Amino acid sequence: MTSSVIVGEDEEDSFTKPLGRLSVFYYGVGHMLNDITASCWFTYLLLFLTQIGLSPRDAAIVMLSGQVADGFATIFIGELIDRFGHFKIWHAAGSLLVAISFSSVFGGCLPCSILHSTSLTIETLSYSTFAAIFNIGWAATQVSHMAMVNCITLNSTSRVALTSSRNAFSMVANLGLYAIALVVFGVSKADTKENTESQYRWIAYSCITVGCCFVIIFLMGTKEPRLRINLRESNRTRIPWAYWFRKILYYQVAVVYLLTRLVLNVSQAYLAFFVIDDLQMAQSAKALIPAIIYICSFIVSVMLQEIPWNGKRLKAYYCAGGIIWMFCGVSILLLPRSINSFMYAISVFIGIANALILVTAISMQSVLIGSELGGCAFVCGSLSFLDKMSCGLALYVLQSHQKNNGAGATSPQVDVNIQHSFNFSVTRYGLGLVPAVCSFIGVAVTYFMELDSTILKPLCQPLLLE
Repeated sequence: MTSSVIVGEDEEDSFTKPLGRLSVFYYGVGHMLNDITASCWFTYLLLFLTQIGLSPRDAAIVMLSGQVADGFATIFIGELIDRFGHFKIWHAAGSLLVAISFSSVFGGCLPCSILHSTSLTIETLSYSTFAAIFNIGWAATQVSHMAMVNCITLNSTSRVALTSSRNAFSMVANLGLYAIALVVFGVSKADTKENTESQYRWIAYSCITVGCCFVIIFLMGTKEPRLRINLRESNRTRIPWAYWFRKILYYQVAVVYLLTRLVLNVSQAYLAFFVIDDLQMAQSAKALIPAIIYICSFIVSVMLQEIPWNGKRLKAYYCAGGIIWMFCGVSILLLPRSINSFMYAISVFIGIANALILVTAISMQSVLIGSELGGCAFVCGSLSFLDKMSCGLALYVLQSHQKNNGAGATSPQVDVNIQHSFNFSVTRYGLGLVPAVCSFIGVAVTYFMELDSTILKPLCQPLLLE
């Protein structure tokens, strides 16, 4: 076997050494465009579509079409990346498609303008098409960026640090979205359908501009991973799908990741509705409460990269986050309007829990992959497929029940006791019950996982801290 295939001991050791701060930083900002557009997608898409006249079910169809396209694209793109590599090319191509298509998701109906039609069916088909195109580009960026972690380093602590950095900047992206939305909503009025479309179009343009700046920083600062090319031939060979399907850990990690994404995405989609419609809080709370959640998540994400990680700690921290979410879910489910200010305190714990479960759930993928890099993109893509399909179906079911209950917002009122009358709405179930149940199942599955217990050194330099 030639020397170009076999890595020398010194070179292979370099892949197990902790990463430096800049390497982690450059990687972390690479998902900012995806994060800020995804935040807008889950936070405002259903609200936007219903504001311009679509029914809750039609709005759910638009979201479902995007989620389904994303899910199938992750499988296909993951296979291509495993076969041909070139992570940065896939990342750049996906980012370009996201930038081009995202404004049309929140823009006017182009076919309606061409055909001079006001048909809601054509409008639904138009938004569904652009949603699918946007999510295909989103999938290319996501799979390439997630799979890249395993080819940058073999150090498990550095892998968690990369994931933690990515999650920290995801929180920055979310905060950036709400800052942009506050400005746009403050300077313009949505008194007509055209003005509403204009508002969200400007939000989309601003998100694209900010996100693309960080994509450029990522592409300039991050090198194409050499680990995939330089490892021994046995690790370079593309691993067949059946290999992963025979591993119990694959199914365990898949379930935990799916449930984690359900917790985050479903709760995010219904947070604004719950704050305004159920708790009847001030309009400013619609932005302030999500901001508190993301600030807390950012702080925790930065702190997590300082910890020497092993399998037991991943399990412990995930279980801690899941238990916190269970308490938050129950609190939301039973929170009456008379003490709605407690939602601010609950949002702090939601932010902490979100960071704990997301960072550790994604890091479990790296433990599953280990040094078997020939299938890293398939693992990331297949798990993302489950995530997209489950989230799309869950939101579609919840939205369908909203329509059936009339007025699109709440279910019939249920008397809990003599003193209080709770309004158990679909949004309350989506923000409280669904995340609590998913967290409980995720904790149970995680408890029985068998993960590597090796402890590796932390980063040689702290992330984002001097």
